[in-house]
Amino acid sequence: MAIEDTIQSLMTDLELGHVILPITSVSGGFLHRMYKVETADGIYAVKHLNPEIMKRPKVLENYARADLLEKKLEKAGIPIVPSLEKNGKKLQKCGDDYFYIFCWLDGRITDWDNITPEQCEEAGRIQGKIHAIEQKEIPHAEASRSEIDWASYTKDAETKKSAIADILRDNEDLLIYATESMNLARQALPDIECITNEDMDPKNVMWKDGKPYVIDLECLDYGNPANSALQLALQWAGVTTCSLDYGKMKAFFEGYLKSWESAFREYGEIFGVAYTWVEWLEYNVIRALGQCQDEEDRKLGESEVRNTIDRIRYIYEREDEIKAHLKKIFG
Repeated sequence: MAIEDTIQSLMTDLELGHVILPITSVSGGFLHRMYKVETADGIYAVKHLNPEIMKRPKVLENYARADLLEKKLEKAGIPIVPSLEKNGKKLQKCGDDYFYIFCWLDGRITDWDNITPEQCEEAGRIQGKIHAIEQKEIPHAEASRSEIDWASYTKDAETKKSAIADILRDNEDLLIYATESMNLARQALPDIECITNEDMDPKNVMWKDGKPYVIDLECLDYGNPANSALQLALQWAGVTTCSLDYGKMKAFFEGYLKSWESAFREYGEIFGVAYTWVEWLEYNVIRALGQCQDEEDRKLGESEVRNTIDRIRYIYEREDEIKAHLKKIFG
């Protein structure tokens, strides 16, 4: 069944109104696909979850936990666009496909090149409020290591004559360094746990009349706030586009500390978590090598391999500089 037919069936089954065609594809990020769907009852954003993601172990358990945490954010007054709950659940299934449905928000996502310090401060404030909802100290435990065999991926890419073979081979030493730095930093993270939204980067915050609304909340989980705050501060400051602005990084942390005064401050000691990009890279290497939805998805994997390696190198070349600015911010 075509995805348009599946969505029409889904909306009818959930009594959300008769679909008015056409169904329009809109930007849905790098993992899933999003559609604008108008019915006789309203306008909705329908997110079709990536079938490859839905094959992962415990994925339904993870989404169920995220759905419960989304309710906690809503109750705490965090400005979010929550998924609709129908028949007692948020995650909906139609045939073999899974969906989230949202009321359409007529807002805008800030262009990556035009993010303002004020928006960075507001994003930091929201992240701090999320972390402050429910935090606790936890017993110290050895962090699990991320074991990524970059040599094996390079060999596989060469065997398949993949377009990513050269860039993997040329950057193998860098990727080994970044992976080990990330693993060491995770061992040094403070023994704190709270609600985290690791995916609250600029593409997942919409603005309407100057007010922010967080979208795409399926990554909500319990995790380490220091890990989350550092990565998001760098993303809002421009590391994603390899154009880091230290004033924006400072603004993010200023907003963050206004919401959570007891927040962790020794970010130089855990800087290696900034290389968590290696895990996103591994995912894209896998889909670039053929484990993907379709040819469009494979091409996106190839593109993200190049973009992500550029980001990792950018961070590596500025590691000491970024640490120095973090020290200035926190004293």
